Amino acid sequence: MTTTTAAGQAGTRSRPHAWAGSTAWASGTGLLLGVLTNLAQGWLPGAWQQIANSGAVWSAVAFAAGALSSRRGSVFRSAIGGLGAETGLVVGYYGYAQFGRDGAGDLFFPLIWLGMACVAGPLSGVAGHWWRRGRDARRRVTGLAAFAGPFGMEGLAYAWNLHYAPQAWASLALFLLIPLLMARTHKERALTLAAAVVCAPLGYAVIELPLQWVSA
Repeated sequence: MTTTTAAGQAGTRSRPHAWAGSTAWASGTGLLLGVLTNLAQGWLPGAWQQIANSGAVWSAVAFAAGALSSRRGSVFRSAIGGLGAETGLVVGYYGYAQFGRDGAGDLFFPLIWLGMACVAGPLSGVAGHWWRRGRDARRRVTGLAAFAGPFGMEGLAYAWNLHYAPQAWASLALFLLIPLLMARTHKERALTLAAAVVCAPLGYAVIELPLQWVSA
């Protein structure tokens, strides 16, 4: 009885350390990748620089953080991992722009992206958890569709607004490959693709169009 109680108390004391550790690695990884995406805009040729500043790619980092965090914790822990990764990306990207380049300029867009990260990060983290640890097909399908959807959304933006055909095809290829390669069964592949087809134009209307409006 005493041994069990002591073990439980030790586990309770270790939880804050585990949470702090997962949040730190997710945030640190996001910070590093944020710097790298800023640098990549100088490395990639022409319109391909848009890929380095892609919201879908940043959401993929948060998705991965949530999936990795799911190994040892609850869905809430995956949400925190996604939040840490996404906010780290924003801070790393604009931090390097401020101190490593000519300055980040007006704070309006960094704050816009930070606000979006506080929403997209936890949601992508939960999506990663549901894909990896979901016990029912509905959660796995929802998580994977939420991962694929932003690539379809950006494919639409590249095609309709920017007229970057190669980038549009690359985004749409990822939109298709994510369900095909990552779903567990043929049925889940079909359901994920169907859900992602709905998510892509919805994301375009809710996210891309307002961003274009404030950027004008």
